[in-house]
Amino acid sequence: MDFPIWEPVYESILTDFGFDRAEDERARDVLASLAGPFEETHLEGVTDSTVVVAGAGPSLESPRNLECAREAEYVFAASTAVDDLEAHGIDVDCMVTDLDKNPETVVRLTGRGTPVAVHAHGDNVPAVREVVPDCVDEYVLPTTQAEPRGPVRNVGGFTDGDRAAFLADYFGAGTLEFVGWDLEDPDVDRVKARKLEWAERLLHWLECRRGERFAVLEGRRGGIDTAALPVE
Repeated sequence: MDFPIWEPVYESILTDFGFDRAEDERARDVLASLAGPFEETHLEGVTDSTVVVAGAGPSLESPRNLECAREAEYVFAASTAVDDLEAHGIDVDCMVTDLDKNPETVVRLTGRGTPVAVHAHGDNVPAVREVVPDCVDEYVLPTTQAEPRGPVRNVGGFTDGDRAAFLADYFGAGTLEFVGWDLEDPDVDRVKARKLEWAERLLHWLECRRGERFAVLEGRRGGIDTAALPVE
């Protein structure tokens, strides 16, 4: 993701949630001090492959979604979706997380050679400081939603889930499929619901950029607010 293209979207997110850009940049710099460059050969097979992007919604554990993940060429999973899939004997190829729920899984995955995209933002610096040093550095892919610096990349995306989709796109995925995406989960709080709205907007932007139509957005595109999205 070219940052000048991403920046207007990022600014809209900051305004909507009242986030502090300086705090995001501070978190980025902390992560940069703890992580080294990520070797892209760890995920080079993703190019032209089908990648299942697994969200952590309740529907993930439906038989159909589990089978889809089981048969996938690659699985990029957000946060606790990793644990849910592993409980059913399904390993992931990349975890995407801001360290808010299952840090022990992050450490374990890097220890076995599975890449983990670790995201730093304004309010997770303590987790970054605590978890990243315990990881196998080679398998930590450091990310930010601010301007990239040093080894820390900005691949696009805001929540763990949509950032996983942007990451798969960054590595050249041929097709993206989605499981465990519950965009209208009634059990989430108001802030999480707004984050899901942004995830939906960003997925729509991504499908337009890719010239692809994601099944997860079928029947929903007419209600997506696209005002903050760039026209490319």
